[in-house]
Order: sequence, then structure tokens, then C-alpha cells
Amino acid sequence: MNVIIIGSGYVGLTTGSALAYIGHNVTLIDKDDDKIKCLNSGNVPIRERGLKELLNEARATIRFTSDWDDFDQQADVVIIAVGTPSKENGDADLTHVEEVAAIIGQRLSKGAYPVIVNKSTVPVGTARRVGSIIEQTLRRRGIFQNVHVASNPEFLREGEALFDTFYPDRIVIGVESQAAGDVLRRLYQPLIAQDFIPPQGLPRPERFAEPTFFSTDQASAELIKYAANAFLAMKISFINEFANLAEKVGADIAEVAKGMGLDKRIGPRYLQAGIGWGGSCFGKDTRAILHTGRQYDCEMRLVQATIDSNERQREQVVRKLKEHMKALRGRTIGILGLSFKPNTDDLRDSPAIAIIRHLNELGAHVKAYDPMTMRKCQDAHPELFVEYCETAEDLFENCHAVVLATELEEFRHLPYDKLGKKMKRRFLLDGRNVLDESALTQAGFIYRGIGRCYESWEEESSSQAAQGL
Repeated sequence: MNVIIIGSGYVGLTTGSALAYIGHNVTLIDKDDDKIKCLNSGNVPIRERGLKELLNEARATIRFTSDWDDFDQQADVVIIAVGTPSKENGDADLTHVEEVAAIIGQRLSKGAYPVIVNKSTVPVGTARRVGSIIEQTLRRRGIFQNVHVASNPEFLREGEALFDTFYPDRIVIGVESQAAGDVLRRLYQPLIAQDFIPPQGLPRPERFAEPTFFSTDQASAELIKYAANAFLAMKISFINEFANLAEKVGADIAEVAKGMGLDKRIGPRYLQAGIGWGGSCFGKDTRAILHTGRQYDCEMRLVQATIDSNERQREQVVRKLKEHMKALRGRTIGILGLSFKPNTDDLRDSPAIAIIRHLNELGAHVKAYDPMTMRKCQDAHPELFVEYCETAEDLFENCHAVVLATELEEFRHLPYDKLGKKMKRRFLLDGRNVLDESALTQAGFIYRGIGRCYESWEEESSSQAAQGL
């Protein structure tokens, strides 16, 4: 099939690469000339595991352009994958989506009937809105024909977007006609049947069940995306609230989560306690659905509580540091990791950034180390007072405490016994509960995770003093 994708961000580029790999002819259009030059030179403008290698494998069936004259009139599918940033009121800004819809209306020729797909995360009713804009633009050109617009939300995790594209749990489409549904089924048939040869580095999981192809109406498909993200955010906030309670009552949240997850109705995923969720999706989508609820006089109390709980969770880090060191002014605090999750350089709504900002306000000297994101953080957040370190050794030097904020694989295997000797005080706060507590304790650290029960601060401080640490 001939496919046009408009937008070369995470969604557009990953989707386009995967569709090209499974045999479709893909034209990716983006107005950003620098991105297109980067892609045509064989590089990728985003960090995503396996993406550069996959593009090299699919090079024969994908092309990149910033010229709308390359719009293929014979395209079977046109996918809109442009950004929908948040407005101040939380609503999704559809400026880019509507601009693209108008251009499609200007480009379509009489008798061309591609299925127009909204891949961007958009409020309920956007598929109808896009269809209306395209048809109005066509009528102004003297072309009177209906267009097929479908909602086809993505469910991709940053850092694992290609894996999620090739091996999805489900493919959801919202259509108004059987014909549009049939076209999209053909588009995704290799993924549905799982009859493609897996790309190098992305093997098919053992016992992987064929994904469900779920066809519904446009509004339901649009709402499914928001409901799924709101629920996942809520699940994380839920376990974090119980983590805070576990600390008070002497329970271990890892054991609590394991016991909960054994219930098949709940499952173990997204029950890892930590310092809260971030990124470009959960925050934006929860705020957007709150706005939609307000528009229709429907109060989304659980979603609002999820957002509030997540904000409080980030404050837990600073609270724990205060409990351990009292006044933070003049203290040196190291932050391991800046991105909101591993395997990406995405800093959007990162808990680490919020924590650094709070520590700045309290007068602490902040050092940070993240090999993937430091330069990007300097450019994106010039307002932060941070000493960026080139190595982990530089980070630990003279610190009173170190906070692990992002669970990079590298951080699991640092020589903590040596690094601890560089610190003024060996206190490590594991904000993701991924480090070896026993090994760190043997290395002389006071170790703190999230949702764990420990001796009182005073008892451990006395113990450490007795050891001459």
C-alpha cells in the first residue's frame, strides 16, 4: 500500500519505519527541513532503541520530504501524526492537526479517496472535525465528495516504541464505514497475523499472542486513548500512595505490589513505586481529559486526584532529604538521571527536573549526571542552577546525598563502594527501587528507597558515626 505520514516525531517516525519495514511504500512529510536532512543522511533526530537500524533496513520503501508537492495522489492511507501540545487550560491544541487537514483538502484530487487517519492524541470529535475541514476545503475547489476519516490511537512507550509497534496488545481503529475499516485492516495485516520476519534486535516475544484488531466508532476510539493513559497514570499514583503508607506502618511496598499483582484482575505492570510519572503523554492527556470533562459538566475526580498525587510524590524526595539532613541550604545533592524514564532523552515533565527546581529553591547545590540528556537539559532549562558532571565519579565528589531519579542500566552497576568514599556523607535515595540495598549498606551507605521500612534516621546516623563514616 502507498502511505503518507505527516509528522516525523516519535509517533510518525516509528510508525512510518515499521510500516515501511513490513512492505508498504511510505512517504513521510515534515515541514522541519533540518529533520528531513537528518533523516535523508541516515541519522535519526530522536533517541529510540533500534530506530536507526530499522530505518537502514527499510530504506528502500521509505522517503522523507518537506515538500508538499511530493504528496502522493494515489495514496491509500494518509496518517496525521503531528503534535498536540497542551494549552494553558489543559485542552489539546489542535492548530497543527487542523492546518494539516486544510492542506490535505488542498492537495487531494477529484476521485482520490485515501483513508485519513488521526494518529495524534486528540479530543473526542476531532475525527469529525478533520473530515469537515477537508470536505469544506474540497468544496471551495469545486470538488464535492466525502472523505473517510479514522481514529487510530497509538499506544507506544518511549524507548520501546518499535517493540510496541511490531508486537502490540491491540490495534484500535474508529471508523464510520466498513470500507475504511477494511483498508486499515489491510494496512496492519502483517502485524495482526505476525507473519513478518522480525527486525534485527527486536525479536518476537516467546508465546506472543496475535494482537486484537478492534474496530469501533470514532468517538470511542478517541476516548479509549485517554482512558488508557489516565488509568495507567492512576495505577502508578495508586501504588505510590500506598508506598508512602507502607513506610509509616512498617510494610514493604515491593511485597505489597507483588501480592497485588498476582491477582489476574490487577496484574503486576505499572505497580513499581517511585518518584512519580512524567513524560509527554500522561500529564498532557490527563489534563486534556479533565478539560473535556469540564466542557461537558462531568467532574473527573479520580483523574484530578491522580495528578495531585503525582505532584506530591515528587515532593517526597525533598521531604526525605530534609528528614535526613535537616536544612538543605548549602548541602550538595547529586541527581543520577534527568530524563523521565530510561532509554530516552525526553525531559518533558520529568520528575528529576521538578526535584532540581525544588532543591534550587531551598538553596542546595545540585549536581547532575545523565550521559544521554545533559546537554539537552542545559538548553531546555537554562533557569536551573545545576553543575553538570561528565562522569559518575564527578557527581559523587563531595555530595551529602545522591538521588537516583532515572533507572538507567548503567546506574545499576556503578562501583558504589568506591564512589561512596568520595562523598561527604554516604546517603543514597533510590527513587526507583532498583539498586541492591544490601550491597550499598555493606559499602557504608544509608540507603533509602520508596515505600520501604527502615530504622529511624537517628539510629542509623549513630551507627554510621560509630563506624567513622
